Amino acid sequence: MSKATRPTRADYRVFYPITTRWSDNDIYGHVNNVVYYSYFDTAANRFLIEEGGLDISDGSIVGYVVNSGCEYHTPITYPEAVEAGVRVDRLGNSSVQYGIAIFKAGEQEAAAHGHFVHVFVERAENRSVSIPQKLRAALERLA
Repeated sequence: MSKATRPTRADYRVFYPITTRWSDNDIYGHVNNVVYYSYFDTAANRFLIEEGGLDISDGSIVGYVVNSGCEYHTPITYPEAVEAGVRVDRLGNSSVQYGIAIFKAGEQEAAAHGHFVHVFVERAENRSVSIPQKLRAALERLA
């Protein structure tokens, strides 16, 4: 586990509950490292769908993950209740870098934190495009 400075809840703008699952645990008895990336993906996309109006099924614009990273501070185990904190660290023309942290319920310091980068792409052409205005406005609120 990392000894780096742990972010706190005050460093994030919005929070989403995450339900841990039995299958999230690995042989060592804690949530496996790759599962945190699923939590990051869930939180970022929930924000885009609920606040930015992203239509993941039929929309012409989609967000592709192009980069991610995570630092782990303290283990989480099933069936602990956790929350994902989300913020925007960098907002470009066609991409956004989120800062995302996973918190145990009721704890102020993150159990893990990292980044997650989406590039917005026109689905049919499979090429990057400017972030649509409604999505940009939602993302600006997290910056």
